[in-house]
Amino acid sequence: MRLRLTLSCLCLALFAAPAAAQLEVDITGGIAQPMPIAIPGMPTPSVASTPAGDTADLGQRVAEVITNDLKNSGLFRPLPKSALQTVTHPQVTAPDYTFWTQSGAQALVQGYVQRNDDGTLTIGCYLYDVLAKGELTRSGWALQARDWRRGAHKCADLIYSRLTGEGPYFDSRVVYVSETGPKTKRIKRLAIMDQDGANHRFLTNGQTIVLTPRFAPNQQTITYMSYAGNRARVYVYDIGSGSQRLVVDQPNMTFSPRFSPDGRYIVFSMAVGGNTDIYRVAVSGGAPQRLTTSPGIDTGASYSPDGSRIVFESDRSGTQQLYVMNADGSGQNRISFGSGRYGSAAWSPRGDLIAFTRIGGGFAVGTMNIDGSGEKILTNGWQDEGPSWSPNGRVIMFFRTGQGSGKADLWSVDLTGVNERPVPTPLDGSDPAWGPLLP
Repeated sequence: MRLRLTLSCLCLALFAAPAAAQLEVDITGGIAQPMPIAIPGMPTPSVASTPAGDTADLGQRVAEVITNDLKNSGLFRPLPKSALQTVTHPQVTAPDYTFWTQSGAQALVQGYVQRNDDGTLTIGCYLYDVLAKGELTRSGWALQARDWRRGAHKCADLIYSRLTGEGPYFDSRVVYVSETGPKTKRIKRLAIMDQDGANHRFLTNGQTIVLTPRFAPNQQTITYMSYAGNRARVYVYDIGSGSQRLVVDQPNMTFSPRFSPDGRYIVFSMAVGGNTDIYRVAVSGGAPQRLTTSPGIDTGASYSPDGSRIVFESDRSGTQQLYVMNADGSGQNRISFGSGRYGSAAWSPRGDLIAFTRIGGGFAVGTMNIDGSGEKILTNGWQDEGPSWSPNGRVIMFFRTGQGSGKADLWSVDLTGVNERPVPTPLDGSDPAWGPLLP
């Protein structure tokens, strides 16, 4: 039996082959019915020690990460541990279908963790259709012991993609601004973590305010704005070495940077003579090229995934609105015409939607088609802003500021607007940027 998840309006349906009963996961009126799925601990052929713990313990931890990934997607309901049985290594490829059918699971994830002779780990991952009693897919990954979580995320991505037909997104990272201190004197540092909040580390020390970090396509560098020397300017940070360099060495204020999809350019805003326009410059440096010339403030540029167009915000009409132009600055057209103001646009990696912040009676995150039609508001917090797309274009991360407190936290929401959840960070967080899948 082949399972396929399709997205249509607010309904998610899981179809079985004609010979079997139809399975459905419906989202109706904001009520989700996730698919029940069993994810028991992964056995090991022989217990062996690794720098990350012994392989028996790692098998349990890998299953927990897979469980959390799939649960957080909102599309799956992992069975509780009390409903799971212990799986032996031989059962990995020969499931006890009688037990799993009685458990109520419709899908089953099994696997193993094995230490190899060279000290690396192999994590195997198998997906089974419990009702049809058949294997749907399998894969395995050899990796360093310290990267065991990546193996778990890759397994979760395999399951998610096979059952939904959508692209993966769990094996990815987020860079954001970590905040602490009183409302009137916030300390802001660059921080990076896995999409689930694990492997967190700070990149800057907080001595200068940083804003709007964005990954390069190769994920080796980050561009952002810093107030180093009490001047707002755009920098590039090398993740491996920790070094940073100024992008445009001019006396003007530069801000709101973002890489082009091919990694060759950085598009940013620069204030010159009381007017703010969008420019682009080669990553290697050189003279910036001016892309907009209208009076007012043009900022917040975001490339389409093919690099041919740019969405940005401008107040040239008298209010803050969204515009789309060709990558060379030609063909500028307004696309937002709803009530309120619009900003912080982000083009979906699928190319089909633009996420935005709408301002009016509060701040909310929403999406629209690339021509401005089909506007949909996804959140209803007091101040939700700064959307950033997951690698598969199905989930949006943003930050929410509490009324009166100034405290900001990271959140995510899917395209239905139903599955909204907080993203864990050790301190307050803002300005998230979700990177592509890790290589």
